[in-house]
Formats: sequence, structure tokens, C-alpha cells
Amino acid sequence: MLKISPKFVNAVINAEKLEDLFPLLQNAIELEHATIPPYLTALFSFKPNTETAIRSVIHSIVIEEMLHMSIAANILNALGGEPHISNPNFVPDYPTHLPMGISKGLIVGIEKYSPDLVKNVFMEIEEPEDPLDLSKSFKANALPTFRTIGEFYQAIQQKIEEIAPEILPGDPKRQVTSNFFDSNLLYPIHTKEDAINAINIIIEQGEGTSTSPVDEEGEIAHYYRFQELYLRKKLVIDPNAPHGYSYSGPAIPFDANNVQPMFPNTKSHMLPEGSEERRQVDIFNNSYSDLLNGLHRTFNGEPDYINNTIGVMFDLRLTCQKLAETPFPGKEGYTIGPTYEFITTA
Repeated sequence: MLKISPKFVNAVINAEKLEDLFPLLQNAIELEHATIPPYLTALFSFKPNTETAIRSVIHSIVIEEMLHMSIAANILNALGGEPHISNPNFVPDYPTHLPMGISKGLIVGIEKYSPDLVKNVFMEIEEPEDPLDLSKSFKANALPTFRTIGEFYQAIQQKIEEIAPEILPGDPKRQVTSNFFDSNLLYPIHTKEDAINAINIIIEQGEGTSTSPVDEEGEIAHYYRFQELYLRKKLVIDPNAPHGYSYSGPAIPFDANNVQPMFPNTKSHMLPEGSEERRQVDIFNNSYSDLLNGLHRTFNGEPDYINNTIGVMFDLRLTCQKLAETPFPGKEGYTIGPTYEFITTA
């Protein structure tokens, strides 16, 4: 689970009124979003019709990060706040530290898929407070000086229980649902109990439980799914293992030749003005900005606009895949990576 500066947990603990939680939940929305471009880029860096097993794992995690971002926005709305999504400050300038002071030594960039990226970045992002040692061959390093985003969400739960009324004060019409997500996972948050249960979804999907790598629904938490990719073995039920699971399932094959040679941390200014390559990057950035603008509208009073944003997501994928197949001018042997730069429109 994402490791953050302790000051954010302390700020929740010291909150005296619901309004004190508004900027903290905004931080959480920004952090949930910040993981999505790196994960998406790794997903889209594969050549067409290859590495289906790895794609499936990363795709499932991306969808859940989108869900977590949506839940956090619904909670902020339910408490009476307003999510802010469509502005340049919402978008990290990759490569960068992630929001909320996440793991000071961790720099997250926009890169093609590799086992090292999974181990050194993705697993570092998703590491639980106390990762279960399910494999004798690999265990990520702990960073004890940081708190996890799970602890942050638990503090939000406790503070809502402590100071919020049973019926939350936000406008119910601002709550967002979508057929894109299971209605048991993304649902309107009207009460204190709704908010607490929704936060449990985020925590368990991210890091499992303290005694198991799976959540209450039997779904493997993000950290352990990424560890599957690093070890190239499926995590399966194993009655003889200490926690009931081991990486003794079917092999997950990987061929590095199936990854596009995408240039890391591409920026639009690297492409010649007026070139077709620059035009494609601009198309990508416009689609990305349209997506954020659409999400802002969705979570600020137009919940039905979520259907428009889903269409933009597919456009973004197609543009990204086209970039990944396009040679990078002046950088022999590389193709163009997505840039995730916010375009402000008048």
C-alpha cells in the first residue's frame, strides 16, 4: 500500500470538523490518480496480442485504482467538499515523487514494462505496512519511517465515525455510480456507515488483510499481484503454506521482445514542432486532458457524464498504443511514450 508522510495521518487525527478533511481527501484523490499513468504505460507498452497474462493483472489493478479514486471523490462529496481534478497541478510531472510525500527515495516515471519496474517501483508503491512473506526467494524492503495510505484511510474512517452525523451533509445528487464498476464497490455514499464500508474496499484491495494476501472477497491485493509478475508464478491456495497461499501456481511467461522500446519519460517538447509525431503526442495530451475535465464534471454535479469519460478512456488507449509503435525522431531504437501533460483550454 502506498507509503506516505506521517504528517497526513496526523492531520486526520487532529481534524476537528469535516471541513478539515477536505484537503486531505483531495490529496488522496491525487495520489490514487498518480499511480494510474505509470501502470497504464506499462500495460500499453506490450506489442499487440502478446503477454495476455501480464496484461490481465495490470489491467485489473488499473481498474481498481480508478475505483479507489472514484470512492475517494464520492466520500469528499458526501462530506460536503468538492473534488478538483481538471487543473495542471493535479497531474504529476513525471518522473517525480508521488503526492503526499510517498517514500522519499522512490521516483516514479513513465516507462515500458519490465520485471525491474515491477519490483523497484510498482511493488514499492503497493507494499503493505507488514507484507506477508509468501515467498522465500523474494521480499521487498520495508520502510518503517513512513505510514501507509491504508493507515491514512483508517484514520479517515475513525474521524468520520467520531465527528460526522449519521446522514452525511453532502448533496446526494453529486454521488457517482457507473455500470463500469460493480455496484457493490462503487455506490452512493449517504451515511457514515456507507463511507466506512467504502474505505474498507480501498484498503483491502490495496493490501489485503494483516493475515492474508486476499481481501474478504478472495481477491488478491495489489502488492501480491505485482509480486506474481515479478516471480512469474501465480499465487494460489496452498494449505501447507504459513498464510494459506504460495507462489506455486502456473507459470506467468514473459518475453522481453514483446515490449515496445518506448523512450522513458517522453515530453512533448522533445518532438519537432509541426511533425506528425508531435501531432500524435498532442492528440494524446488532449484526450488525457479531456478525460480529467470529464471526471471533474462527473464529480462536481454531473454524475451521468461518467459515460462520456469512459469513451475517452478508449481513445486514450488507442492513441497510446499508436505512439508506442512510432519511432522516436532522433532517438534511434526507441519509440514514443505517452506524456500525460495537461492542456488548459480557454
